[in-house]
Amino acid sequence: MLSAMGTEPRLRIVRLLLTAHPHGLVVGDIARETGISGSTLSHHLDKLRTEGVVTVRREGTFLWYAAHTEALQGLLGFLYAECCTRNKAIEPQTIVCCD
Repeated sequence: MLSAMGTEPRLRIVRLLLTAHPHGLVVGDIARETGISGSTLSHHLDKLRTEGVVTVRREGTFLWYAAHTEALQGLLGFLYAECCTRNKAIEPQTIVCCD
């Protein structure tokens, strides 16, 4: 999942889809918001879908993409456990609390 989000365009797509949660966005709206061309966007969305970062549903002729929040929550839980509880690389309070 980290690899799938490891490029700037894919991270922008995920951020955009998180703002549209839970309904998601159609491909045309994602393209318009990100400025990514159709074939390139299709490639990025396919990679994100394959790695479980986003989900896709068909409604008529439209493909709706949404952030797969359960999978992202699992990833965050794993990172939190590894960094903050097991290895203590980061103090948990710095992640949970905001200034």
